[in-house]
Amino acid sequence: MIIVTDTAYKKIKQTLERRGKGVGIRIGVRTTGCSGLAYTIEYVDKYEAEQGVTNFAQQDFVVLVDAKSLVYLNGLTMDWVRNGLNEGFDFINPNERDRCGCGESFRV
Repeated sequence: MIIVTDTAYKKIKQTLERRGKGVGIRIGVRTTGCSGLAYTIEYVDKYEAEQGVTNFAQQDFVVLVDAKSLVYLNGLTMDWVRNGLNEGFDFINPNERDRCGCGESFRV
């Protein structure tokens, strides 16, 4: 299960509308950084059901996660936060055991 907070939902919807195209986002993980894994997010312009990809459909868009990433992301809450002059997506992941000091990568 992937949870998208109201704030993140509004930001994703707004960005898709501003882009003028797209049906949703794809969330995943990649190997990198000091702790081993980093979150990835990309906008999806066209969606066709793919084997091994889970669709966490929202009212106005889809959230796609591939099977490899779902192992690390199951139970994830995705939020949009502002902290001073910085803003961006925040991933609250119950599977995380540790995060690097800069916050760019995590370990499960």
